[in-house]
Amino acid sequence: MATTQASPLDQPTSHSAANSAAATCPSGNHNQAAGETAATGRSPLAEIIAAQEDIFVRRQPKSAQLAAAATGALAGGVVSSWQISRPQPVWLSHGSGSKLYDVDGNEYVDLHGGYGVSLAGHGHPAIVAAVRAQVERGTHFAQPTETALAVASELSRRFGLPLWRFGNSGTEATMDAVHLMRAITGRDLIIKVEGCYHGHHDSVQVSVCPVAPEDDRGPADHPASVPSSTGIPQAITDLTLVVGFNDLDAVRRRLAENPGRIAGMIIEPIMMNAGIILPEPGYLAGLKELLHADGALLAFDEVKTGLTAGPGGATGVTGVTPDIVCLAKAIGGGIAVAAIGGTHEVMAHVADGDYEMVGTFNGNPLAMAASRAMLTEVVTDDAYQKLEKLRLRAVDGLTREIARNNLDAQVVSVGAKGCVVFSARPVRNFRDFLDVRDSLSHAHWLYQHNGGVFLPPWGKIEQWLMSVQHDEADIDRFVDNFATFASNVRAATS
Repeated sequence: MATTQASPLDQPTSHSAANSAAATCPSGNHNQAAGETAATGRSPLAEIIAAQEDIFVRRQPKSAQLAAAATGALAGGVVSSWQISRPQPVWLSHGSGSKLYDVDGNEYVDLHGGYGVSLAGHGHPAIVAAVRAQVERGTHFAQPTETALAVASELSRRFGLPLWRFGNSGTEATMDAVHLMRAITGRDLIIKVEGCYHGHHDSVQVSVCPVAPEDDRGPADHPASVPSSTGIPQAITDLTLVVGFNDLDAVRRRLAENPGRIAGMIIEPIMMNAGIILPEPGYLAGLKELLHADGALLAFDEVKTGLTAGPGGATGVTGVTPDIVCLAKAIGGGIAVAAIGGTHEVMAHVADGDYEMVGTFNGNPLAMAASRAMLTEVVTDDAYQKLEKLRLRAVDGLTREIARNNLDAQVVSVGAKGCVVFSARPVRNFRDFLDVRDSLSHAHWLYQHNGGVFLPPWGKIEQWLMSVQHDEADIDRFVDNFATFASNVRAATS
């Protein structure tokens, strides 16, 4: 059994034998451990999954009907490919406070959080009041407003970067960051981390989840650049160099192999496309030093960690301030918005017109009203104290059940986010992550869902998100569901 409590950046410690089971990134193929067989020809874990999927579908007949009808109007039957999940998409009706409600009337404690957005929960009075007031005053002007200045000033205070611009999605923010690094340095190459997701623009759709057998991932210390989508020219993929997370030597080699050619590096300072992988001590500071020595820049993608990891995101938690930071998701309190902040030197290239950062809806008054309310009324010091208490309650409860049921698993958490990693060993990079049991992650998701807790689908890659509106009863339901899952897995596989 292996467990960890990360507060805020403690490193996982392992104290049991390794789990040798293979795993895959989310694909609907939930593998089983070697030697797990049953009279039916399916593993005990596969039997558990099948039974839970049957319960899942029977609880949601209207979702099934809507999913079938949607294929005639929505490509793939959903509005985003990430909403296609096994055994079927969940169609929601509404949210209130810490709860979600599906179209069949089932209530859930929302730990899905809209993939990292819903730190405020649903219908938070401050967000509702701000949005309602702004709708009555106009939602779009394509001109600056005083509210945008207030939001930029508060982001500067929290993240330690003086100058800001706004956008509408995390993809836009990271795209501007890459463009800006190239514009400033006059160089074409960038570095990204294997397994990190930075949105769906061409430069970063590289080695996001390179697991298929036909992919030549290359050695762990020198990963290949693998396109993560069709439609991306090889010439663009070749401009993105890939390294492993927590591997300073790999970055040092890339810089030495391409002297004076690398514009910068974009990275999730706390990696969150593979559960949660924490930076090792000195890693982020070392990156900044190496890159600056070569005239390159460092950009933090804090789309997932901004505000959720702490008041100043991962930048505040780690104590390393990058040249550029990208924010989105939680900062708008549920309204679509993004922000990009930078040093005076970096943002001078925007201010003087060297790089045009433009967008019709950038800094629109509706998004700015919601963001100001989020920053000044919702994610307060008191709110973060409450979230920390809930985090500890969840981690302690999950850790207790892992030990009680002798699971090879560990809990990793930071701020409002966390995950259970089904591995006996700490995960320090994407290659380690490939050994995590996706089948156990899927089974856990099903138990939580059928027990009234909505976690993100896609198994092992995602994280839970607590909101400021969650309470102890919500966390206790989460832990109780995990206890049922863990005891049933132990009984079936022992």
